Amino acid sequence: MNKNDLSGDDPYKLFSLWYAGMASEPVGDPSAMILSTASADGRVSSRVVLLKDYNESGFVFFTNYKSRKAQQLDSNSHASLLFYWPLQKRQVRVEGYTAKVTEAESDAYFLSRPEESKLGAWASEQSSEIESREVLERRMEQFRSQFGTNIPRLPHWGGYRLVPELFEFWQEGEHRLHDRLVFTKTGESWSRSRLAP
Repeated sequence: MNKNDLSGDDPYKLFSLWYAGMASEPVGDPSAMILSTASADGRVSSRVVLLKDYNESGFVFFTNYKSRKAQQLDSNSHASLLFYWPLQKRQVRVEGYTAKVTEAESDAYFLSRPEESKLGAWASEQSSEIESREVLERRMEQFRSQFGTNIPRLPHWGGYRLVPELFEFWQEGEHRLHDRLVFTKTGESWSRSRLAP
């Protein structure tokens, strides 16, 4: 972290600063984030999803509402995100609770997707067992024939917004003396603290 990173008490501004700095990186997708969810009985699972929007309301990603992640979020709304940017030697961890975005937000994002991605959402009954890849390919062609280029959003497909309650910014340091800056939500404001590495 540099001195500019340490100024202020707004974790969204710091996240924006770090995220914008990733735009010119030649490797990887800076929007890739590990989403960890837990079932009602506490069984945790993680997967990589893509950040599609963020602001002071939270971090937005999209999925099939019948998927395992969605089922877990329906039974336990708490989740965490982890961004890892190895070339910058940085991580950002975000913890909070989730809620579905509005249907209008889901419609707008689905409309912006490439045609093949829209068809893929219809073809894949996410997280369900299938016999072979050929099943997916047949379903893809079936929905291509059914919809042509006017592909509607699935009623069980849409977004979630993770509303942060905690941020941790981690910057690798020499001799394992890493910088760890934590922001915790208290009412409508954020408190900031530093953790030992």
